[in-house]
Amino acid sequence: MECDKCGREAVMHAAYSGLHLCESHFCASVDKRVRSRIREDGLLSSDATPDDPETWVIGLSGGKDSVVLTHVLADTFGRDPRVELVALSIHEGIEGYRDASLDASEELTAELEIEHEVVTYAEEFDLRMDDVAAEDPEGMAPCAYCGVFRRDLLERYAEELGADKLLTGHNLDDEAQTALMNFFSGDVRQMAKHFDASLGPFPARKKSERFVPRAKPLRDVPEKEVALYAHLKDLPAHITECPHASEAYRGEIQRLLLDVEESHPGTRHSILSGYEELAELAALRYRDEEGAEFGECDRCGAPTARDLCRKCYLVDAVHEA
Repeated sequence: MECDKCGREAVMHAAYSGLHLCESHFCASVDKRVRSRIREDGLLSSDATPDDPETWVIGLSGGKDSVVLTHVLADTFGRDPRVELVALSIHEGIEGYRDASLDASEELTAELEIEHEVVTYAEEFDLRMDDVAAEDPEGMAPCAYCGVFRRDLLERYAEELGADKLLTGHNLDDEAQTALMNFFSGDVRQMAKHFDASLGPFPARKKSERFVPRAKPLRDVPEKEVALYAHLKDLPAHITECPHASEAYRGEIQRLLLDVEESHPGTRHSILSGYEELAELAALRYRDEEGAEFGECDRCGAPTARDLCRKCYLVDAVHEA
């Protein structure tokens, strides 16, 4: 098939738009969508100047999503004096998996000349995810532990690095899945939190003094297109599923979405678009509602409504197992 833009050989067909695109026009379309999202979300503050630049910390796992995000950001802002990019990688302690993705992260950041920081579960929590998965003291999926530990380190080190924004590589599939999960659970308050934490345009969010604001500039790009972009650009992405991945419910939602998308192209885009609007309405309704007051964790000082934050509780549970 031929590219609808120039007549050269097409490398992909986007069923949701009907377009056939060659390598050049496909890569340009991904770049354009990411940059458009950055503009629409107001990611770069008007207060950022060469004398007082913003620091954007990128959660870089070495997988296709974070690698593509880092590449596009470096291509867009690498020479912009208003922005300083810093990559932050977390080594969970998963044998035969994280070492390879960390190598990919180091290769990418060296090539792009981006500062790269690495933190480990072993140094921070005195544990490894391989051991956590084997012990499982709380009877949970490994992803439940790892999600808590990763969020804590991303947040804590983003703050230590002076981050104004924390950017993650969530793609369209990821966000459409999360939207459906919140719909199906009827968790309207979680939708409100989602909007203010990472989904809404920055001018429309409620500011938080406790958390580094997050952004997801890749969320308009389907997962398969992210993978194709990484391949065509020959980026050093480690494309292998974590051996402990076991989010059963999310997996069900993923299969459901893919089936519906195949029959009705554009479903993922429609879900996320409608969800963003509803999440904003929920934020306006619930953000000022009185709820649990945040204090500080007795152990680490992290914001929490309990004596011990969830991270410290789980670390204790693992060590006591």
